[in-house]
Amino acid sequence: MHPIMRPKIKRGFTLIELLIVILIVSMVYFLGFDGVELGKKKPKALTPLNLKSNIVSSEGTKTQLTLLCIDGCKTCLLRTGLSGKYRKYSNAIDLSDIKAYTVDRSNSLVRIEYERYNDRKICLKMDFYPNGSSTQIILEDKKASYFLPTYFEDAKEFESPEDAKDYWVDNAGLVSDNGEFY
Repeated sequence: MHPIMRPKIKRGFTLIELLIVILIVSMVYFLGFDGVELGKKKPKALTPLNLKSNIVSSEGTKTQLTLLCIDGCKTCLLRTGLSGKYRKYSNAIDLSDIKAYTVDRSNSLVRIEYERYNDRKICLKMDFYPNGSSTQIILEDKKASYFLPTYFEDAKEFESPEDAKDYWVDNAGLVSDNGEFY
């Protein structure tokens, strides 16, 4: 006698088993890739050495931009154009206790005292222009002093504001006298 032939039943996954697998894969994906943005790098914290490059790369300069820092430079605001509203700079900021200086016509170092914004003291104000230039300034924090040029160069670090001023004065003739930049 022949045994009864039962057809083989192909057994698949049940709906509940599939949902559990999808849930587990989703959890692994979100835990492993949380906060990862492909293709777009977040700017580093705004420091005196990367201030110009960060603003230009994150915001672009198709129009004039104004950076305004308040509350001991712990909060910064950006304005697009001359009549735009200030909006909060959303990336990290590392400009605490910055002092700003300029060099006057007699080549003396002068501390910049800014006005107030919404009754809060301004510690830094810089303009960035569509041609790639910006406000030329010397910044000082607890670590060092920094020369931020108008054109082309990267910011440079110095031991004191006086050293940065000397660099400023020594190189002031490059743009105006040489003609190589025009």
